[in-house]
Amino acid sequence: FFDTPFTKYFLSGTDACVTLCEEVGRDLLALKPDAKLAVFPHPVYSHFGEKLPREECEKLLGLMPGKRNILFFGLIRDYKGLDILLDAFDRLDSSYQLIIAGEPYGSFEKYRLAIESSPCRNRIHVFPDYIRDSEVKNYFSAADVTVLPYRSATQSGISSVSNHFEVPMIVTGVGGLKETIGDKGTGIVCKDSTPECIAGQIENFFKSPGLREACVTNIRRENR
Repeated sequence: FFDTPFTKYFLSGTDACVTLCEEVGRDLLALKPDAKLAVFPHPVYSHFGEKLPREECEKLLGLMPGKRNILFFGLIRDYKGLDILLDAFDRLDSSYQLIIAGEPYGSFEKYRLAIESSPCRNRIHVFPDYIRDSEVKNYFSAADVTVLPYRSATQSGISSVSNHFEVPMIVTGVGGLKETIGDKGTGIVCKDSTPECIAGQIENFFKSPGLREACVTNIRRENR
C-alpha cells in the first residue's frame, strides 16, 4: 500500500536518475514525469575469470558428457520461475540435461518434490548453494544456453554474466529482458511464460541451423 507514495517521496529528493534499461526508465517516469533520466545498459560482469574447457567443467560438476546443457543460475526465488523451467524440461527428450545452480531464497521443498517426481530426474543436476565468484566460470563454461524463465523482472545481472562467457540466453518477455536480450540478438525471447513455450524455444535454439553461432556473434559485438 505504501510502496508508490514512499517511492514518489524518495524520488522527489533526487536531481537526476540512472536506470539500466529503458523499461525501468518508463517505470520511473510514470512516478516522476519530470525526472532527468539517463539510461546506461547493464555492464558486462568481467571479473569471474576466463571461460574454461567444457569437458573439464562437465567432469568437475559430475555432468553427463555429450548432452545439451541448459543452465538456470542465480538466487532461487519464486518470481524467477524455476518451477516453470522444471515443467518445461520434462517435455524435452533425453539429449538434454539441466543444471540448477544457486542459493534458495526461502524453501526449496516444492522444487525438490518436482525434481524427485520428474521422469527426467537423473538428468537434473542441482547445486543449491551460494556460488562463490571463483566457481561461477565452472557453470557457464559447461552450459550451452542460459534460461531465465522469469514471471517478472526489471533487468537481470545473470544476462551480464552469460554475456561475459558468451553463452546465449532464452528468456521470457518480461521487464527489460526483451530489450536487453531479444532486441540485440543475444538470445531468444519466449512469447509466453509457459512450460510449453519455453520447451519449444529450447528445442528451437538447438535445432535451428546457425542460431547459436549468430547469438554468440551478437554477444561478442555487444561486449566490445
